[in-house]
Amino acid sequence: MSLSELKPPPRVSFVSLGCPKALVDSERIVTRLRAEGYELTKTHAGADVVIVNTCGFLDSAKAESLSAIGAALAENGKVVVTGCMGAEPDQIRAVHPGVLAITGPQQYESVVAAVHEAVPPAHDPFLDLVPDQGVKLTPRHYAYLKISEGCSNRCTFCIIPRLRGDLVSRPAGEVMREAERLVKAGVKELLVISQDTSAYGVDLKYAPSPWPGGAAGREVAARFIDLAGALGELGAWVRLHYVYPYPHVDGIMRLMADGKVLPYLDIPFQHASPTVLKRMRRPAAQDKTLARIKAWREAVPDLTLRSTFIVGFPGETEAEFAELLAFLEEAEIDRAGCFKFEPVGGAEANGLADPVPEAVKAERYDRFMRAQQKISARRLKRKVGTRQQVIIDKVTAGGGVGRTKGDAPEIDGSVGVSARRALRVGEIVTVKIDGAGPYDLAGTAVGF
Repeated sequence: MSLSELKPPPRVSFVSLGCPKALVDSERIVTRLRAEGYELTKTHAGADVVIVNTCGFLDSAKAESLSAIGAALAENGKVVVTGCMGAEPDQIRAVHPGVLAITGPQQYESVVAAVHEAVPPAHDPFLDLVPDQGVKLTPRHYAYLKISEGCSNRCTFCIIPRLRGDLVSRPAGEVMREAERLVKAGVKELLVISQDTSAYGVDLKYAPSPWPGGAAGREVAARFIDLAGALGELGAWVRLHYVYPYPHVDGIMRLMADGKVLPYLDIPFQHASPTVLKRMRRPAAQDKTLARIKAWREAVPDLTLRSTFIVGFPGETEAEFAELLAFLEEAEIDRAGCFKFEPVGGAEANGLADPVPEAVKAERYDRFMRAQQKISARRLKRKVGTRQQVIIDKVTAGGGVGRTKGDAPEIDGSVGVSARRALRVGEIVTVKIDGAGPYDLAGTAVGF
């Protein structure tokens, strides 16, 4: 049989919504399907089946997921639904009864089985090649590295443990082997993610596991700082996300000072008022947190702190909101995202007294963002005249657009780079910073 007579491979269109952790789930599903001979297509109309990986954390995210499902049904008709909202199938079928199948988060086998049912695979081992690192939905030069599933915290505003279960950590050796494959394939930046990165390994009792790629006979313990140190040996940028401010996080400063991991911490503080944090059921030692941030910055002067905060949590008073603004100013949070509190079905916070009016939430959100913009502008202005390593995300006619070690992709700022020669995506260049705005920098490439 000639190649022209071969049956064309079945095609899958994929929609991935929500956080980077969901994106990793999407990559795993796509990798499995590609290994079985399925092709990806960018349009629903040209696909044999559509997979929608949903987000179900907030009502607004659920609405976006339902809209994406509806669009896929209208354009294609054959839709498989997975992800966090898939844990509540009745909500989906009430709006879209015509979906083929619904699975919850991390149920990769069920998703693949549903695709098989809709359109069987046409695998040809001579034609279907999948790279060792799997199929990535991010650009080639960076990748998300998920080190655990689920969460054992019980924040009153969150239903993630109900959707994804309690913390389940991956063995450290398994994580390291995946990281090695990614770096070997050209990944220059590893973004370490989970629901609670600093709790990594608690469920495994920090058990060590073999890492064949390390030193002879090397084992790596399933412990946050051990794993971070091992990742730092691979020669890629290592960026830590979703790190709770537990005391043992202090130890990561040594790795940052030694250049093993990036001087960047993404810590979801959520608020600063002790009374609000207590209602949220989150760590509430504000004075100790400020002291630790001060110590971190003394140990790592170029440390960038990113965080997220919630305004308008039930019962939040003007005085409690003022505590948040004061914390923001004193801690000098470099990058901060803000969310107006939104009830989530099944969350304990929904039953708390004294809901904050929507108009008040909006006003506090605006005040928060104005305050944060001033802090961000002030922090970035200090970089003018310095030389920064910048990883290039996009090439332009006169140079490119990239990020410093203090900027994560998609969520933080960028650097507009002027260069005398053509830059390459994924290249790391030295840039002299010439100007700064509220969120972004501009500079000239001076070293390659």
